[in-house]
Amino acid sequence: MGAADVVPGVSGGTIAFISGIYEELITSINNINLSLFQTLKKEGFKLAWNKLNGNFLLALFTGIFISLFSLATAVNWLLENQPILLWSFFFGLVTASIFFVGKAIEKWNIATIAMLLLGTSIAYFITTLPPNENIDSLPYLFLSGAIAVCAMILPGISGAFILVLLGSYKTILEAVHEKDMKIVVTVALGAIFGLLSFARLLKWMFKNYKNATLAALTGFILGSLPKIWPWKKVMETKTFGEKVIVINEKNISPFAFEGDNQLIFAITLAIIGFSLIFILEKVASKE
Repeated sequence: MGAADVVPGVSGGTIAFISGIYEELITSINNINLSLFQTLKKEGFKLAWNKLNGNFLLALFTGIFISLFSLATAVNWLLENQPILLWSFFFGLVTASIFFVGKAIEKWNIATIAMLLLGTSIAYFITTLPPNENIDSLPYLFLSGAIAVCAMILPGISGAFILVLLGSYKTILEAVHEKDMKIVVTVALGAIFGLLSFARLLKWMFKNYKNATLAALTGFILGSLPKIWPWKKVMETKTFGEKVIVINEKNISPFAFEGDNQLIFAITLAIIGFSLIFILEKVASKE
C-alpha cells in the first residue's frame, strides 16, 4: 500500500482490497472511538488493544510508513527516468483489480450498474483536473492530508494524485526525502483526522449497501485507468519553482509515441502486474 500510495495514479486502497484486508481495515479504523478510551481506562491496555485490532493496524501502518520512506526515492526516480515501464506495471495491476473487485459483487441490478457508471465518471473527471501550484502552508497541508487519505483508502482513486491536484505533492515528497518532521507530522495528523471521519461513512455503506458500494469502487478503478496509460503526449506544462509539472496530456498509441516506446518490456511488466493480483489473491485466501 505504501509503494502504491507514492505513485500519482495508483491507490493503496486497491492493494488493500486485492490482498483481502479492505473490510477489516475499515472496521478496525472504526474501532477508534470514545468507547475504546473508556475500555482502556476501565479494563486496561490489553483489552483495549484487542478491541482496536491493534496487531493488525500496527503491522499494516508500520509497513506503509517503511515503504513510504524507503521507496519514495526509488519511485520518484522511476517516474522521472522510466515512466513507461512504471506505468505499464501499474496499468496491468490496476486492470486486473477491476475484475477482482467486480467479482465480489453478489447481485447485479439497475442500482449497482448506476453506481458503477457513477464511480467511473467521478474517477475519470478527477483525472482530468489540472494541478494547482505548490503550496507549503501547514494548515493547508493538514487539509491536504485529510482529503488525500480518503482517496488512499478508496480503490482506484489515488491519494498521491489528489495531492498533485491540491498542489501539495511536491512539498510532501520533498519533506519525506529530507526528513522534515514538521511537515510530515502535520500531514500525518491531517490524514488521521480524515481517516477516522471517512472510515465511518465507508463502514456504514458496506453494512447497508454492500453491492452498490462495491460497484462504485469498481467504477473508481475503471475510471482511473486513462490516468495511468503508459504512452502519453504532453500538451502543456507548468513550472512550479524548479519543478516542471504536466498539466495537459493525452493518451496515444505506443506506435505513435515519439522516441523509444519500450513496447516489449512494457507489455512484459503489464503482464507481471496483472498476474501479481491473482498471486496476491491466492496468498490472501490461504491466510
